[in-house]
Amino acid sequence: MADTTPRSVEIFDTTLRDGGQTEGISYSVDDKLRIARKLDELGVAFIEGGWPGSNPKDALFFEQARKEAWTNAKIVAFGATRRAKLKPEDDPSVRALVDAGTEVCAIFGKSSVLQVEEVLRTTLDENLKMIEETVAYLRVRGKRVIYDAEHFFDGFDKNAEYALKCLGAAHKGGAETLVLCDTNGGHLPWEVAATVQAVQKHFGPSVRVGIHLHDDSGCGVANSVAAIHAGAVHVQGTINGYGERCGNANLCVVIPNIELKLKLRALPAGHLARLHEVARFVAEVANFAPNDQMAYVGESAFAHKAGVHVSAMQRHPDAYQHIDPKLVGNEMRVVVSELSGRANIVEKAAQLGLSNLNQELGAKVVEVIKAKEHEGFSFEAAEASVALLVRRLTPDYQPLFKLHDYRGMVNRHGDRQVAEATIKLTVQGHEVHTAAEGNGPVNAFDTALRKALQPLFPQVAQIQLADYKVRILNGNTGTGAITRVLIDWHDGATRRWSTVGAGTNILDATWLALADGYEFALTAQAQPAEKKEALV
Repeated sequence: MADTTPRSVEIFDTTLRDGGQTEGISYSVDDKLRIARKLDELGVAFIEGGWPGSNPKDALFFEQARKEAWTNAKIVAFGATRRAKLKPEDDPSVRALVDAGTEVCAIFGKSSVLQVEEVLRTTLDENLKMIEETVAYLRVRGKRVIYDAEHFFDGFDKNAEYALKCLGAAHKGGAETLVLCDTNGGHLPWEVAATVQAVQKHFGPSVRVGIHLHDDSGCGVANSVAAIHAGAVHVQGTINGYGERCGNANLCVVIPNIELKLKLRALPAGHLARLHEVARFVAEVANFAPNDQMAYVGESAFAHKAGVHVSAMQRHPDAYQHIDPKLVGNEMRVVVSELSGRANIVEKAAQLGLSNLNQELGAKVVEVIKAKEHEGFSFEAAEASVALLVRRLTPDYQPLFKLHDYRGMVNRHGDRQVAEATIKLTVQGHEVHTAAEGNGPVNAFDTALRKALQPLFPQVAQIQLADYKVRILNGNTGTGAITRVLIDWHDGATRRWSTVGAGTNILDATWLALADGYEFALTAQAQPAEKKEALV
């Protein structure tokens, strides 16, 4: 009977090492440990922790990693072949690989005649000895060795015979996987596939071939998929495609392509659904904004804006989606904008827990949204403002509070700047007049509004501003331009929401976004379930 078990592909994550070379990223040891734990939960086979011979931070990471219990992944120490004319045991960086205490080591060596003669400034024969002897030294000391053939594709193009000899030296020394590296990132998918096949033909099926690709030609993911389709069984890359220059092959796209398109196994069963969470977690720790347009795991990967798309998807969910978003832990989103039709509004209302939206009300919401977007509003990333807009158009809507007037003042006294805001509200039938100072007018407005609401709504204390963004829409009009304000909120736990305001007065735009943020949070908490479900 034929074996129907899908071929598995080893995932080798180098987010902590190659990804750490991204301009603007500087991991602490604690950052690296947190990311490593999340990668282990995801189920990758290998986590490359760093180069223990290069800096104290990486050495400390391996010291801490030895104290952890890893469930799915092997922690990998990275390093180079011995230096020319040194024995492996006399090279401090090779000894550091042994001292790192990992079961697995990844070492790189040169595969290009140019690199050997011009960069290493040694002979071709000495380079072969450096590769074989370093691998053998680590093997004798009980290490599993993955060999990264640096500049392999460039070297193979110029002198295939020597590039293959370099792989042969690593294989003879005892390397378990020969990884072909497109270090300069300039090759294309059909070139990568042909080279992988040539290497397999040369060594035969018993030799494991892997791939390590950079994205300098924009083909890091495509090249990885082409290599795996051609027979590679090991792929290296980073979460979110982080890496030097243009980055490495993006594992957040490579992994689902392996599992969902090539039908091969890359992670433990059921773990693919953790990918979206991991992508955002790593971005947060790296202090980078997530790429919303990233395939599979981006927030916009399954976002639908055109009304005709949403209408079609209400009939069949596959109409404009190539996979079920839940497979990668993502979700389908309906974006509300001036391009929306009634189908968008109905679907968005349902996602927000607001059902029974009739045709008349749906048409009215679309009309209001289009008018407001003409004024400078944008509701694509402000779902809380959308929910409030829908509620405000229902016959029985009663606002939690109503603004009568506000005043904002910014003064400078010598080196001291003072911002003050006063507001007058009606809150559940009571007129409230408050004032507050802040480090700027936005902070002062927020503090004054909190003072007005908190006596009747103590839960206001848990509401926090997570981000405040300002965008000038028509800069050609100078200081008279329309300003759009987007505020992100959270409650200190799991709830997050966003609101928008716009206008030629930045303080008025800010007030609109602030008021929406508090009203949405307090309305959602105050309404009983059956009330939230009825819009008509």
